[in-house]
Amino acid sequence: MRTATINRRTSETAIDVTVNLDGTGVYAIATGIGFLDHMLEQLSRHSLIDLDVKVDGDLHIDQHHTTEDSALAIGEAVAKALGDKKGIRRYGDALSPMDETLCRVALDISGRPWCVFDLEFSQEKLGEMDTELFEHWFQSFAQAAGITLHVELLHGRNNHHFIESAFKGLARSLRTAVEIDPRKADAIPSTKGML
Repeated sequence: MRTATINRRTSETAIDVTVNLDGTGVYAIATGIGFLDHMLEQLSRHSLIDLDVKVDGDLHIDQHHTTEDSALAIGEAVAKALGDKKGIRRYGDALSPMDETLCRVALDISGRPWCVFDLEFSQEKLGEMDTELFEHWFQSFAQAAGITLHVELLHGRNNHHFIESAFKGLARSLRTAVEIDPRKADAIPSTKGML
């Protein structure tokens, strides 16, 4: 089983994350931000990555540290669970429709973190969550996981649908990318011999 646990402690947050890349999409999420919990549940369910996230953050200040640090811890856990990345498919992409919204997500587990987030909101908040924090979540996750990540909104009007489509697209892309390719289960998917 490709699993990892990260315990991240700062003066701003205390976070415990466990991932199982070979799971079934079972989750237990408690960040203190209801909308973020909902998105992380989508991430787990649609990636089939089991995800346990517990965050005690300084929400009396704002949601920034909880959002950023949860992404860093989850990304770090995914990277740790991948180990040497032997046998993974490496690439994943998804077109993720949600009613009137269509989002495209593509990623490469490259070891070269980069994030392009081409999605703009017309609302300042979804639930109690500041919409400007979503881009920061995706950037922080990509950085810690060591992936190249592109998120692009192709169509849409409903802000809730925008971000839910993006998280589901990330989930489906991750599901493909972390899977073991039976044709090359013993090899690193790179001509360099490492990722």
